[in-house]
Amino acid sequence: MLPLSIFIYLLSYVPKVCTASECQTFTILKPWVSGLGIHFSFYLDGLSLIFALLISGIGALIVIYGSGYLHGHQFLNRFYSYLLLFMGSMLGVVLSGNLITIFIFWELTSISSYLLIGFNNESEPSRYAALQALLVTGLGGLALMAGFILIGNVSGSFEITHLLNNPEVIRSSNFYLPILLLILAGAFTKSAQLPFHFWLVGAMQAPTPVSAYLHSATMVKAGIYLLARLHPVLGGTDQWHYILTIFGVTTMLIGALQALPQVDLKKLLAYTTVSALGTLTMLLGIGTTLAIKAAMVYLIVHSLYKGALFMVAG
Repeated sequence: MLPLSIFIYLLSYVPKVCTASECQTFTILKPWVSGLGIHFSFYLDGLSLIFALLISGIGALIVIYGSGYLHGHQFLNRFYSYLLLFMGSMLGVVLSGNLITIFIFWELTSISSYLLIGFNNESEPSRYAALQALLVTGLGGLALMAGFILIGNVSGSFEITHLLNNPEVIRSSNFYLPILLLILAGAFTKSAQLPFHFWLVGAMQAPTPVSAYLHSATMVKAGIYLLARLHPVLGGTDQWHYILTIFGVTTMLIGALQALPQVDLKKLLAYTTVSALGTLTMLLGIGTTLAIKAAMVYLIVHSLYKGALFMVAG
């Protein structure tokens, strides 16, 4: 099984990436559009490894669960094709070492989620929810693309390694605030921060295996990954701190309050996911070492229990 094979392969990198004495990174770079400084590159460090293990590991469990949940369904093969495309797109987001390739895979997650949410295409609510998710995340993707282009123009490179080694170039630029706002627009739409959280609740029209995967380890966590990845580049400023903290706290509280009156179990779980995403955004906005560690621990815990809860809910 492909997801399980990927999980086992990535698991072999755990002792290589983080040892008792130091943490290492692995990069693969292939020239693509050299004239524009765009390369097809992959970047593996502790952060990307955590996300990749969650995506592939939970993906393997979702495939097993889906085989029973959709047993005998006439479009089961189509479902698996969409699901593997979704997983591959998310792995591309977290393992890409170049902003342009991140954006390509970012948009692929929107397209594949559209196909999965609207899998029951004879249902009008499913079609509406799929289109809503595509439009919200797609518009956020346009803002993200503009932010990435500005970063490339200011820093002279789209490579993650270059940005991480030269963060002051971005933070000292006159374009810092526009870059920050555009990146946050992309991340907030993807990770269902207020006022963009409504699409995530509508996505409950998807089959349960999709809901479990979507909420635990895939698209809604893409925005959190982007914020964590660019924290060394864009973080450490008052603008970063206040915007992320305010939006995160607001999303956390509103999500929790909206979950309280729900009698539909899947909607209740959806609103608690919104609250959890707000908590993660708040912690990244605080930005201290302890807050970042807490965010990563909570990310792992939430991914594990939320996927299990959706599968129990059925």
